[in-house]
Amino acid sequence: MDYLYFPGCTLYTKARNLDTAARESARIVGFELQELPDWTCCGATFPLATDNIMALLPPSRILANAMKEGGRLTTICSVCFNVLRRTLNLLEKDPEKREKIFDFIEMEYRDGFHLPHYLEILRDEVGFEAVKAKVKRDLKGLRVAPFYGCMLLRPFDEMRFDDKERPTIFEGFLSSIGCEPVDFPYKIECCGSFQSVGAPDVATECGYAILSSAIKNGAEAMTTTCPLCQYNLDTKQREIKEKYPDFPTLPVLYFSQLMGLALDLPLEILDFERNDVDPRPFLQGRGLL
Repeated sequence: MDYLYFPGCTLYTKARNLDTAARESARIVGFELQELPDWTCCGATFPLATDNIMALLPPSRILANAMKEGGRLTTICSVCFNVLRRTLNLLEKDPEKREKIFDFIEMEYRDGFHLPHYLEILRDEVGFEAVKAKVKRDLKGLRVAPFYGCMLLRPFDEMRFDDKERPTIFEGFLSSIGCEPVDFPYKIECCGSFQSVGAPDVATECGYAILSSAIKNGAEAMTTTCPLCQYNLDTKQREIKEKYPDFPTLPVLYFSQLMGLALDLPLEILDFERNDVDPRPFLQGRGLL
């Protein structure tokens, strides 16, 4: 079972630990990620005005290249997934815009194209029970708060990713690798990362509210699929600690790092050094390293 894979820009730079652990974990549980040839940036945001055809060209070209290769396409980054799935949704529902876009990029459109998120492949094609069967390292009921954020789910009618109000795909994944999922009320809220430059204090307060909620509900760690969320919730803890001295730091790991840990991947692939809040002392204290 092979999938064309769009890594996106961030997974080639700041979030390489999300990428490398996901690629190696996929091989172990039964599918290969074949990197899409000649990919470019997806644009990083879906245009607010969809009549701006030029803004839709980068993601449309990515989808067209995958269609030309004849395979199915997946991605991991929540932002890339949001842009690509919303673009595909528009192409499917608006023949006029689709014709203009594909005429401009001089490529062919193919109906019925499949674009699942990596987590959807694990749930719907590999199966969480099959993932569980591959686990080599007992995570001992590690209490992990799954943070969906906003990009995986919204807008609900366009993303069509799990239950829009009470998603469970992350919880199913965590259970399959031996973790205990921690439910908390902020798990589908925005982390505020888009405010990090223009209003950094807002981003810090959003991160504080999310992390505090997870901690109050018993989380020992948090996990996400989004490089922006991981950066904001991980790095901002230094600023949170300065403002709230009693705040206990919380490791924020990519889901692929946890998966790779459960599958006993080498530490150089998990690359915990890139995490701002180093999870290794905590994991060692829990007997997981």
